[in-house]
Amino acid sequence: MSKILVSGVKPTGRPHIGNYFGAMKQFVDLQDSYESRIFVANLHALTTVQNKEELEKNANDVILDYLAIGLDPAKTTLYLQSDVPHVAELAWIFSCITTMPYLMRAHAFKDAEAKSKEISAGVFNYPLLMAADILLPSADVVPVGKDQKQHIEITRDIAEKFNRLFDETFKIPKELIIESTETVLGIDGQKMSKSYNNTIPLFATDEEIEKAVMSIVTDSSGDIPKNVYAIHALIRDKDYLHTLYTENTGKYKELKDTLISDLKDFIGPMREKRKEWEGKPDEVKKIVTEGGMKMRKIVHGKMVEVRKKVGLIHHE
Repeated sequence: MSKILVSGVKPTGRPHIGNYFGAMKQFVDLQDSYESRIFVANLHALTTVQNKEELEKNANDVILDYLAIGLDPAKTTLYLQSDVPHVAELAWIFSCITTMPYLMRAHAFKDAEAKSKEISAGVFNYPLLMAADILLPSADVVPVGKDQKQHIEITRDIAEKFNRLFDETFKIPKELIIESTETVLGIDGQKMSKSYNNTIPLFATDEEIEKAVMSIVTDSSGDIPKNVYAIHALIRDKDYLHTLYTENTGKYKELKDTLISDLKDFIGPMREKRKEWEGKPDEVKKIVTEGGMKMRKIVHGKMVEVRKKVGLIHHE
């Protein structure tokens, strides 16, 4: 029997190629090796998005994005977090056995506190909902970057504490560290991020690709424009690049033109696939609805077990 992989995707707007190589591609690559359960974390998104239309659109866009890059509903259960209300109930139970000092150690809370923001209870309790997302579907592995490892450590701590208090209930998950891609550089040489406005959108138009690549900051001190090469290395193999960059030493315009062409070849088919899915809203809705129904059935038994163990059910 395949091990269970669980991961959530926060609907925060348009993805870029850094998102793709950092996480999205791995979900597609891993779906043949695991029983994958991928959810759109729209409950988590409420900490930053308090607009109905925006939240609904962002959630639907994430579904389209993942279908377009090759997530197969026959192999991967794709669902909305909000379609499995059991996780919110379990998060409340976890909040009753987890101390405030412990949660104050979470990186997300520390970051919010350092920025002197008024921190919502949702941000503070974020790790508890995340733990419920992972533990309720009985995850064996959770793919994360190195900077997200703490999330899984917190989840394990919560699972172990619950098991100590109420008897063995939850499987202890392991992180699946994604090592294949280091930090993806943006067009300015910093980490590619929407907050830096230095991205190349994953489903960019040809015009957007041209504009982004021509905006790449180049280092004139060397023969190889490092920022151009770093992005190029994401989509072409080293032998091809070695020949290309050797034959075009110092020719930044030619190298950028070739990167534009290669990005168009890479992005174009996914962009067209996304347009196809946009034209099939009923099929997309069916995939998500069925995913939610399947997950509710999967987690129901575990939630009944939890309720009994903590004393919330007094009858069979």
